[in-house]
Amino acid sequence: MCGICGILNLSRDRLPAEDLQAMSSVLGHRGPDDQGKLVSGPVALGFRRLSILDLSRGHQPMCNEERNVWIAFNGEIYNHAELRPGLQKRGHRFTSNSDTETIVHLYEEYGDDCVRHLRGMFAFAIWDARYNRLFCARDRLGIKPFYFAMVGNRFAFASEIKALFELRDFNARLNRSALPEFFTFGYLSAEETLYKNVYKLLPGHCLCLELDSDNARPQITQYWDLNSSAPERSPSEADCISRFRDLFAETVRSHLMSDVPLGVFLSGGLDSSSIAAVMASLKKEPIQTFSVGYEESQYSELPYARAVAKHIGAEAHEVILGPDDFFASLPRLIWHEDEPLVWPSSVALFFVSRLASEKVKVVLTGEGGDELFAGYLKYRVALWNLRGGPLYRKFVPRFLQQVVRKALSSGLGPDWALRKLRHSFLYHPDSFEQIYFDNFYAAFPQHQQPLLFTPALNDEVRDVNAYANAMRYFPRNGWNGNSLNRLLYMDIKTYLVELLMKQDQMSMAASIESRVPFLDHKVVEFAASLPARYKLRFSSGKYLLRKAMARDLPPEVLRRNKKGFPTPIRPWLRNQLFERLSAVLTDGRMAERRLIEPGYIQHLLTAHRQGDSAATEGCWRLLNFELWCRIFLDRDAKVANSVAAHKQPALSKSDVVRQSETLLPS
Repeated sequence: MCGICGILNLSRDRLPAEDLQAMSSVLGHRGPDDQGKLVSGPVALGFRRLSILDLSRGHQPMCNEERNVWIAFNGEIYNHAELRPGLQKRGHRFTSNSDTETIVHLYEEYGDDCVRHLRGMFAFAIWDARYNRLFCARDRLGIKPFYFAMVGNRFAFASEIKALFELRDFNARLNRSALPEFFTFGYLSAEETLYKNVYKLLPGHCLCLELDSDNARPQITQYWDLNSSAPERSPSEADCISRFRDLFAETVRSHLMSDVPLGVFLSGGLDSSSIAAVMASLKKEPIQTFSVGYEESQYSELPYARAVAKHIGAEAHEVILGPDDFFASLPRLIWHEDEPLVWPSSVALFFVSRLASEKVKVVLTGEGGDELFAGYLKYRVALWNLRGGPLYRKFVPRFLQQVVRKALSSGLGPDWALRKLRHSFLYHPDSFEQIYFDNFYAAFPQHQQPLLFTPALNDEVRDVNAYANAMRYFPRNGWNGNSLNRLLYMDIKTYLVELLMKQDQMSMAASIESRVPFLDHKVVEFAASLPARYKLRFSSGKYLLRKAMARDLPPEVLRRNKKGFPTPIRPWLRNQLFERLSAVLTDGRMAERRLIEPGYIQHLLTAHRQGDSAATEGCWRLLNFELWCRIFLDRDAKVANSVAAHKQPALSKSDVVRQSETLLPS
């Protein structure tokens, strides 16, 4: 796991080394073990290393024998040892045992098709001096990040957005047209980011830029997509379970490739517990597990994590997170994610990553299992609504439908009951966007945004469809009528990509590498080929995974419902943290931006304090957005060059204060 960055000058002039050094420095937390650079004519490649494989010879940028093909690579290639003999037979000479060198020789042999041979997580840039050509690629699922921008006549890329702002004459600016989608989902599903003129290379895509071309601009192509069509004839259940057990064990084994200590994040849920159990069966010594919990027992999954750790004979480590540490960490973690935090679980993930960094340099995590095997409740509810809604509209009189909806909108009744009923077709119309997105994602559904935004912003974004980017990945027809696989495909292309960004940035903030065995593309393709009944059965998700792991995990873990890094954010923000939340949202600085209506903020705070969970979600979204504005758009303050609690190297001009009165009033 590393940090990469680079610049290509389209005018072919030599680049000053200072710009590259500034970009590399701001990525120091991603690679504290080593750094390297290549500055050659119009190209500059930068690299920060977290040493995992071939510790003495894995220095980058790395080149071929003739020193005319160079690479800066972030990730791990799990099949690099299998690829090496074939390349050697074709005459390629290796000077290291690094997986990085395998990519270089694959590119020499297969050109852009080299990516099709790779099994792993990766983001890389190859400079081919023979043809004045830059070739960049991102792994199939988006496990590793890759951001880019055109800055004048320079193309620049980096593992984190903040590195791009180290370039002269390029500052962070708000992408105002993205605000409807951001305030609906909390993230953007397409190429754009919250920063104007900064883009992400989408998963399964590659980018090429040729200086000798008549049009020396980035050319982006897709090299992989997921086929989620259910087969006409599916294998038997026993055969699917057997095939999955073999594939999953082989995948976890490949993810143990390392020359440094490994561990596993263990929540006590089915996904992380499955990985921990298989990992324990493959290791001779006890594995190291890392878990996070809270003093509020109803939110803490530590009892389940302890039960799994005891069952598999692991050495368990825990960290307890409280409201003060949680709130104080927000500015620093927003700085690491480059965008507003979407989920409170980002904070928990950072603290458990920091705990793990005291023992290991690599962790395996359970990310992706829910999107592959339908673990979230939202899939079951969405299918129920899509099937039951039309019947309800057909047979229940319209006036009675209106009475029911008005009653649910009134707010009268227990919040938990209203929340459940508002997830049903009793509250939502037959619009898929409202049944699915507004139901499970939206802090501010688009139909509410005229109240949230100022009149000027409403006029500016009037024609923006907040749901359009996500709906690109929800085919209306085809796939043998498999509605569940269509939902899973869309989430893999959108929601999961944001989860993986969180996973990457929060683990790298603590300088550790996280690996996601469920998202090995062979496992993903296998899961996508399964019929829905092997995922959802008797209103329970992950049917096949539960069956496959029945011999390896305690019954209470196999039976439990999905929680997913729960955080006591609602009680904290309503009680211990309310004054600090209110101070950020009402001190006048948000109003000065003329984006959000001040009166609506007061309405939200009141409803939040009274127990309205939807208002709490809205307050959380606004809190993180405002802190992000102060950190990146206002450049509110500089961070101290050394923060002992985070063990960070000196940072650069993008630094922010970990906790200051201007960001977080006490």
